[in-house]
Amino acid sequence: MSVMNSKEVSSGMMTAIPAAALWLGGTGLIPFIAPVVALWLGSPTWREPAWAVLHGYAAIILSFLGAIHWGAALRENDARRLWQAMGWSVIPALLAWVTLMLPHPHGVALLLLGFAVQYWMDRRAVAQGWLPAWYGRLRRALTAGVTSCLALALVRVF
Repeated sequence: MSVMNSKEVSSGMMTAIPAAALWLGGTGLIPFIAPVVALWLGSPTWREPAWAVLHGYAAIILSFLGAIHWGAALRENDARRLWQAMGWSVIPALLAWVTLMLPHPHGVALLLLGFAVQYWMDRRAVAQGWLPAWYGRLRRALTAGVTSCLALALVRVF
């Protein structure tokens, strides 16, 4: 995880990912992994509950990730930046809400796209200095884990 923003490159330093963010983010992958294992290895009676758990948790986490941009904007004094960050922050929650009205495979496919777009927005916010550089490295690893789980679930059904 060696992505650095311009401040890190110019200073020659790479800020470590805080242990709390690393541990909490990493353990947050468990509710993605467990239902995928159940989909692949569990009995057929586990499949519907596994889809529901994966779909619901993914929707919640995508909403959470969007809200990080709202939180980061709370210290912002520039009205344009405030509208950008807060405007973006509600889109993942709205997308996640819409997915909950879809059949699980379709909703999870849309969530997979949502996580990819959210990652792109997180990288943009890090590059512009709105979020810390370590956050970009953390998001890269966690997004890889999340999108892999969602893709594996979709491969199971399609």
